[in-house]
Amino acid sequence: MAPPQRTGASGAVRERRAPAGSWDTADTYLSVAQARRRAVSLLVLSVLVPGSAQIVAGNRAIGRIVLRIWFGILLIAALLGGIAFLSISTVVGILSASWFLRLAQWALYAWAAIWALVLIDAWRLGRPDSQPVRTRRRFAIATVILLILPGGVAYAGTSVSAGRSALSAVFADGPSIPASDGRYNILLLGGDSGAGREGTRPDSLQLVSIDADTGRAVTFGFARDTSNIVFERGSVMAGIMPEGWTCGDECLLNGLYTWAMDHKDQFPPDVEDPGILATREAVEALSGLEVQYYALVDLNGFRSLVDALGGLEINVIRRTPIGGGTSKISSWIEPGNQRLDGYHALWYARSREGSSNYERMARQRCVMSAMVDQIDPRTIALRFGDLAAASTGVLRTDIPQSDLGTFAELALKTRSQKITGVNFVPPLIKPWDFDIEEMHRIVEDTIEASEKTADEEAVSTSATPLPGVTPTDAAAPGGAQVQPGAPDSSQGSAGATHAPGYDPLARPSEDINARTDDIASVCSVG
Repeated sequence: MAPPQRTGASGAVRERRAPAGSWDTADTYLSVAQARRRAVSLLVLSVLVPGSAQIVAGNRAIGRIVLRIWFGILLIAALLGGIAFLSISTVVGILSASWFLRLAQWALYAWAAIWALVLIDAWRLGRPDSQPVRTRRRFAIATVILLILPGGVAYAGTSVSAGRSALSAVFADGPSIPASDGRYNILLLGGDSGAGREGTRPDSLQLVSIDADTGRAVTFGFARDTSNIVFERGSVMAGIMPEGWTCGDECLLNGLYTWAMDHKDQFPPDVEDPGILATREAVEALSGLEVQYYALVDLNGFRSLVDALGGLEINVIRRTPIGGGTSKISSWIEPGNQRLDGYHALWYARSREGSSNYERMARQRCVMSAMVDQIDPRTIALRFGDLAAASTGVLRTDIPQSDLGTFAELALKTRSQKITGVNFVPPLIKPWDFDIEEMHRIVEDTIEASEKTADEEAVSTSATPLPGVTPTDAAAPGGAQVQPGAPDSSQGSAGATHAPGYDPLARPSEDINARTDDIASVCSVG
């Protein structure tokens, strides 16, 4: 047992003889104030440079080990930062790899435990018994508060664990599919399997075509009531339905998924999801593009995803009812700038009372645009655990987990670019009676316009518009309108140019359904 401390007449504290080589190498007298400053210094050192307090005043061997671990962590972070500066896709690929996430999870747990022990030991090395009772209590409270830091590290480990599970549940393990003609074509589906529905029906069908080099994106919206679909020769569906999906009102685009799932026996045994295959091949026939991947969002689970995100900021133009149809209207989503939680965002996207299917498509695009606009690295970092948990069971895709880096880099490029979009609805086409060659031409012209330089895009605004689209409405070949990333004050709330007499509170007319400014009739985002 160490000899007791001795206190002089002046109130100074005679320190116990410390081991050679430590902070105190001889008998010294420290005032209470000096002892307090030393204790504070040891705690601060343990926060800023874990292990340094042990090197200065404790077990040097343990201190060196902890210090090396700390510098190793900093080195890994610096290396990842340097790689991210050169190639964001490489970093995302590493961070999303299952093996790395598992390693990071247990490494964070281990470091949290080590850091907590180091902080407690630093408090011990500060010799609280040499301090007055009040000071001793303050140091104890400060140490407990500082333990929040390793607690945060442990929480990060838990979030990484949730993220690893979510990524494994959401993303596929299959092989990568190369770009087709330099583009990735991804089918985005909003699945509705709510009460009163037989099976899943994709109420929202968007095809996103992204240039694999530049990230320029084009969106094509397809009405859920599109009918008389003839599949491309050689496709699985062409073998099952040689005459096409052409049985009238019972054979609509959004009903194809349910039909396929109810007739799995007609599909090859290696087809895991006949509904997705049938819908994918229908969109390929309508667009003339090869679809590499799909992403299906369950609208019933969409609510939890929005809540995990912290809500969506949307400027609502038209009053939108909650309820209607077979139930009473319980309330309204009022016009103006709104932060919609999951419940209200879902109703805003799905509300049918007093609106057309095409207007509802516009609202769904508005919600999707808001999510893309508001999901940024900071939000993901702060809400990673909640977003990961909410995504499980809500999102399904066949995008391989190994390709997340590639698509993350493309997403960053796309966010900073102008987006071109076309909805295949009246007056551009009639979903029940259309010329498939004309649709393919619209797709080709729209993609061609999107690939032009900024100067060429300005020239393209003078192109001949398609039937049903007035010259003032057309901004690109094929009736596609370029949508700026930031609204132009001269163009209205969402970058749309409106004719004289335009009333934003009036019900949208059919002549705007086919343009990307259709969302301006119901909302604006960003």
